Amino acid sequence: MSSSGLLFVVSAPSGTGKTTVVEQLVKIVPTLEMSRSYTSRPPRSNERDGVDYNFVSRQEFEERIARGDFLEYADVFGNYYGTGKAETEARLASGRDLVLVIDVQGARQVRERRPGTVGIFVLPPSFQVLEHRLRGRSQDPEAAIQRRLATARSEVSAVSEYDYVVINDELDRCVTELRGIVLAERARRDRRANVIVPIAKTFQ
Repeated sequence: MSSSGLLFVVSAPSGTGKTTVVEQLVKIVPTLEMSRSYTSRPPRSNERDGVDYNFVSRQEFEERIARGDFLEYADVFGNYYGTGKAETEARLASGRDLVLVIDVQGARQVRERRPGTVGIFVLPPSFQVLEHRLRGRSQDPEAAIQRRLATARSEVSAVSEYDYVVINDELDRCVTELRGIVLAERARRDRRANVIVPIAKTFQ
């Protein structure tokens, strides 16, 4: 295998279930880790700092932006989200494969800064199903739901920017497809050059 880990970015409209899908994925794929983002929003009642997100104040987040600490960041619905650059590079350098669960804005930044990043877009089965899921969460006021739906329309138009697309109509099937993508990318010839060369020499 390559000495440096592979970087995957997974994007999807809010409410599609991308975080749940990736959490299940890393449980069944060895040496695959999920990146923990920084955010300036306050934690929800069921979230823990350093586990679900790295929660920081808006001022601290902006100071980190000024220092260039982020591989990518975006303002999403009035709150900052970002991926730490140093943490990401260290984990990839150790040979671990890493998944970033980020929005379309962030994914564009990552692909620009790290060519070779594998992009995966997770689609809901339909707009109607997405709306039903958002309303079922019972966390957001109507104005926020409408804003998320409007953003979803824009994000879905970016599907062509990604290498793979999976549909989250059934959790286990979606996770299985994602696992197949990860394993296929690991098996690419250019990823295994340092394994192929010594084996090929035994045939000379």
